[in-house]
This record gives sequence, structure tokens and C-alpha cells, in this order.
Amino acid sequence: MNTKKQLGVFAILLGVYMLLALVTYLFIPFEQLTAGTSIPVQVAVIPRWQLGLVSATGILVIYGLMGLAGNWFARKLKIPQTYHAGAGWKAWLLWPLLLGIVLGVLFVVIERSLIASGMGVGFPHPAFPFSIIASATAGIGEEILARSFIMGLWAFLLNLILRRWKATQVALWAGNVIAALAFSATHIPAVMYLLQVSSPAQIPVFILLEVFLLNGILGLAAGERYMRDGLVAAVGVHFWADIVWHVIYPLIASALSSL
Repeated sequence: MNTKKQLGVFAILLGVYMLLALVTYLFIPFEQLTAGTSIPVQVAVIPRWQLGLVSATGILVIYGLMGLAGNWFARKLKIPQTYHAGAGWKAWLLWPLLLGIVLGVLFVVIERSLIASGMGVGFPHPAFPFSIIASATAGIGEEILARSFIMGLWAFLLNLILRRWKATQVALWAGNVIAALAFSATHIPAVMYLLQVSSPAQIPVFILLEVFLLNGILGLAAGERYMRDGLVAAVGVHFWADIVWHVIYPLIASALSSL
């Protein structure tokens, strides 16, 4: 396994993430970024290019370090790092695309079922076209955090305990479950932001259920791809699921409601 090539592909992913963060601050209206909430005066007076550079720098430092740690964990666990060398384009494009689409459609079906049962009015989604960039940034950033770092860390630690029984797969799947739960929990602040509430207790129960159910399913699926084909495959699953769930579905629902 060529570590330099693995890190090179990771550097490309990180660079795309930084560029998207910069583009977000330069070109996306604040109204879309803040979901209609008021912008603090201290933030409003700062030039947007400076906010973008600060965000990109933070990504470089924080996510770069987490990604480097995740690559090290993957080497120790003997699983693909950024990509599965020799697996071909199906591993990093086709299967993540198909799985992501299936998951996105499943999420729509689950939400429509919850709505039909009277458990609420639906999950909040980012505004279009910011939803496209949000899907891409979430796909990269959240997979570095949840799969590469959190899952890798826990699988590595558990493998230290279980390796005498040669139970690396048990350690990997336990790490996958832990990462999926953490991944779900990290979405609570974003939901509070979109719903404009100040406490998790103010989030409707059905939305909390949806957050943990949908993100848990996505996390486990992305984790399985990560174990099999590396970070690029996990990012692909996440991105395409979000495109269906956060971009295509809201646009279709909006179009139908206006008829």
C-alpha cells in the first residue's frame, strides 16, 4: 500500500473541502447560511473573504490532523486508508453512487411514512443551491471526522484488547456502531440551527428520532464502505445520499406543493 499516494488523495479531498468552504462564504447569501436568523454584528462587519479564509484554515488544521490520524489507524488495522488500491473505479464511484441513491430514497420513504403517521411535518433541509455545497462539505468533513477518526480510533483501541483473539472485524464493527451514534449526535446542533431553537429539548421528538435513525443507517453504511474501500468510498455514499435527501427530494416536494 503506497502511503504517499494515499495521503496525496487525502490532500485532494481536504483541498476540495477547503475550497467549498471558501466558496460558501464568498458567494452564498448570508440569508441561506443563517436560515433567516439574525447575523451577529461582529460577524456582519468582517469581510466575507476573511471569514472564508479563517474557515479554510481551520479545516486544514483540524480535519488535516484528524485525517492523518485516521490514515495511521487504518494502516494499523490493515484496512484501506483513503482509497482501496487496485479495486478499480467501481469501488470509489459506482457502488457508493448506487448505495447512496438507495439510502437517499429510503430516507424519503421513512420521512413520508412518519409524516403520514402524524408524527410531524418533516425534516428541515438547507436552502437550494446551498444544499448542494452542504452535501459535498458534509460528505467530506463528516466522513473524515466520523469514519476516519472516530471509527478508526475506537476500532484501533478495541483491537488492542481483542487482537489476542484475532477479532479485528469485531473491533471494526464496534467502532462503526460507536461512530454512527456519534455521527448522529453531531447533527443535533445543525438541527437546532435550522429549527431556530436554543435547546435540544425544544427539538420535536419525531425529528430527534429521524436524526438518529437516518444518520445511524447512513453512518453504518458509510462505515462498511470505509472498511472495504476506504475514505473516498465512504464520502461517495454520504454525498450521493445527501444529494437525493437534501437536494432532489426538497426540490420535488416544493414543486409538487406549488401545483
